[in-house]
Amino acid sequence: MAAAAKRKSTKAAGKQRRKPARAQNQLRPGTVAEFCAQARHALKRGEPDAISDRTLQQVLTAAVKIYAAKVERRGHDVAPFSPNAVTATETVVTACGMIRAADLNMFDVAIWFHRPQGIE
Repeated sequence: MAAAAKRKSTKAAGKQRRKPARAQNQLRPGTVAEFCAQARHALKRGEPDAISDRTLQQVLTAAVKIYAAKVERRGHDVAPFSPNAVTATETVVTACGMIRAADLNMFDVAIWFHRPQGIE
């Protein structure tokens, strides 16, 4: 009986000593900055393959999912990137890749593109 009480008090003490867990919606401070720096450096060198396809897929998938969730929740006022951060060509190339990956056609896209704000 005493051993069980001791284990219980040790567990309780351990919980008190732990640092509070980081909120789930916060990334490790350098993670995003590190990836972005690596991507900029790869582009500057003309070596986009320095970022693996797998890494790019993971980052893009996570970004697309969170962006879509925010738009569904808050409406179309969520900017996908800062003004002038990407070119028109970069935007269309990426959008076309995503449209193909989702097996959509331009008719599908037109329906979504022209739907009124507030209808999510």
